Amino acid sequence: MATVLKNFERWKEFLSERVEQAHSAGMSDETIAKLAAQLGEFLADKIDPENKEERMLKELWDVADDQEKTTLARLMVKLVRA
Repeated sequence: MATVLKNFERWKEFLSERVEQAHSAGMSDETIAKLAAQLGEFLADKIDPENKEERMLKELWDVADDQEKTTLARLMVKLVRA
């Protein structure tokens, strides 16, 4: 995963592939959004941002409340599905 995080475009491709797999497995958009929020929490807590895009997302995550974090996670899912 570390290689994926070094390049934001690769990260979006990785996330897009996981979202498509989740949809293919029958997961709802709500479940995918919850999983994306959990992943966002893990990344914010455990992984040091490796590029400017990740740094900006982490800064937004750090100041967001729970509802805003859910919105950020949904937006990331929406971004990679566009």
